[in-house]
Amino acid sequence: ATVSEPAQKCCVENIQPFLASILEELMGPVSSGFTEVRSLFDKEVNDIIQGFQKTNDMTKLKENMDQLMNLPFNSVKMEPCYVKVNLLQELLQDLKSRFKVYHIDFVIQRTQNFMQELMENAVYTFGQLFSPSHQADSAKVATTMEKVKLRVLK
Repeated sequence: ATVSEPAQKCCVENIQPFLASILEELMGPVSSGFTEVRSLFDKEVNDIIQGFQKTNDMTKLKENMDQLMNLPFNSVKMEPCYVKVNLLQELLQDLKSRFKVYHIDFVIQRTQNFMQELMENAVYTFGQLFSPSHQADSAKVATTMEKVKLRVLK
């Protein structure tokens, strides 16, 4: 009872007025990281579509689809996504001193984990909606892949 009132007053005066601006500032790097995940998925699927259009090789398409399924675990390709979130390190340093925010690395790592999970979900969904083995007409494969990609990105 003796701590509750001063704690509430402290929060109302010293923290609550800044929450909206803090959230907005933090969402910049987070949003750009997730946008990068989306762009990477789009680029990788476009590369598969273009490769198939050039060769019409169903075996190569299957290989490319297998590589796509491993995309979330490809640290080299995912790195540009993760780098966007590393900007949180600088932003959170200011919060650390002002609001005693600790475990900055945990926040960044957790955000990067969510990015990887999002990519896992995207490639899994793409793989479920488009299966090259179920495509009888190779002329429609590229069109079908494009439609599935747009559905996943939606």
